[in-house]
Amino acid sequence: MLVISRFFLFPAAFVCLTGFFALAQTDNAVREIKAAPGKDARVGVYTNIAPDCTTGPLPSIRLAVAPAHGTVHVRRGSLKATNFKQCLAIEAPALIALYRAADNFNGTDEFDLEIIFPGGRKQMQHFRVNVAGNPAGGQGI
Repeated sequence: MLVISRFFLFPAAFVCLTGFFALAQTDNAVREIKAAPGKDARVGVYTNIAPDCTTGPLPSIRLAVAPAHGTVHVRRGSLKATNFKQCLAIEAPALIALYRAADNFNGTDEFDLEIIFPGGRKQMQHFRVNVAGNPAGGQGI
């Protein structure tokens, strides 16, 4: 009986370790976004701020899976923040990812962005976008 249990524990440990090494190389994130048809919705802001409040090179962004009912584009911008980590006030360059649904679309759309940070770390971000005529849910008064 001990031989059988050791045999089954070894493959389970091997699978867990290989999964751990795969996660160490690429992170995955899922984000829920609300958007209105035909209008830009900010889905992400990406910058590189070091602990000493200096800025570094911006990450690379790749559209891994395109949305079926809209477009994604990236713009350069500036991030102004206060009380961010140890930085009391900072202005840093940033990349801003925007999603725009088709003018006549209502429903759910999805897309994936691959973010490649300086140093080689990668993160896959999966976005689920709920597109509705009034995304805030108010009466528009």
